[in-house]
Amino acid sequence: KPAPFCIFDEVDAPLDDTNIDKFNNIIRTFSKDSQFIIVSHNKRTIASTDVIYGVTMVEQGISRVVPVDLRELAD
Repeated sequence: KPAPFCIFDEVDAPLDDTNIDKFNNIIRTFSKDSQFIIVSHNKRTIASTDVIYGVTMVEQGISRVVPVDLRELAD
């Protein structure tokens, strides 16, 4: 039984572009059975996602989550 969700924190940071693409393809394949939460600053990983959640500081000490659902743009 696959886990219902997995959390990865910066696991793609040490990878080069070729291996990031392989990682993203593996995540895409496994995402049919599990949900993945990936913390990343890598542009290639972020571009391969369905939903992005950014965190911004509106003013000192006040953070805000900004969701972007890319599935809506694909329609």
